[in-house]
Amino acid sequence: QPFKNKLHGPRRWLDNAAAHNEKIRLLTMKLVFEGLVLLLAIRLSSSYVPASPSFAREKQSWSLSARAKAKKKGGGGGFGSAGGFGGGKSGSDKPKTRTVSGFTGSGTKALRNAANTFDEIRKQYGKEGTSDLYMRSPLNDEETFWFVGKVVRRMDSSDLEGSSVPTEFETVLSQKRLIIEYAKNQLRPQNFGGPYAKNLEIWLAPGDSEMDVVQNKVTLVKVTGSAADISDSFAVADVGFNPEIYVGDEIKEGGLRVTRDENGKPVKPVFEING
Repeated sequence: QPFKNKLHGPRRWLDNAAAHNEKIRLLTMKLVFEGLVLLLAIRLSSSYVPASPSFAREKQSWSLSARAKAKKKGGGGGFGSAGGFGGGKSGSDKPKTRTVSGFTGSGTKALRNAANTFDEIRKQYGKEGTSDLYMRSPLNDEETFWFVGKVVRRMDSSDLEGSSVPTEFETVLSQKRLIIEYAKNQLRPQNFGGPYAKNLEIWLAPGDSEMDVVQNKVTLVKVTGSAADISDSFAVADVGFNPEIYVGDEIKEGGLRVTRDENGKPVKPVFEING
């Protein structure tokens, strides 16, 4: 009998432990189920939006308002999207001037586009559509005119981006800021920059006439006016600019320059170059 009682104790403890574990399992399952039900109820209540007629009308009003604002703003971009000198557009919404913002060096987009356009138009029109550019700073030297590059324009009305053939002056005025910024910051800052940057002038000569200009056979023509004088039918895509670039000793000593009076006339007689 003592032996049986000794075995009966452990067995009864095991039975009680099993029953206790079963109760814990059932309670856990109940809590999990109730938690899932509560979570589902919360999600349903938070995502519910009353689809009343007034709400639908208000939402439609927001959508129409947003579309109207976007349409009013327009696409923008491209040349002339910035303000200031480079912001002008023609009546046909074609940019009239090349956009320049502050300092412009040889790697900027505006200068690169101008040079690429020059190459394209030059292949079509050659010397006929080309003009040579000279620049003078009266504060630096009243009689010295520096060669700073060339401009070109389309001459055939059937080949235009705008609706009128550019004049020589429009070809320069539409790129004047670009030409001046390049000359005073990159080409000859010692003659056009700093204290000499005020009242810089651009003068014209016939295309590819460098030799005749040097020989005093050509009178230079001063470019006057501003971007406001450009026709509304003009498009800057119809003109290009090819900047002068110095190499070797020219970087320090400078390149081509000539002497002229205040009217662009040679101050010395014509001479010939032998050989």
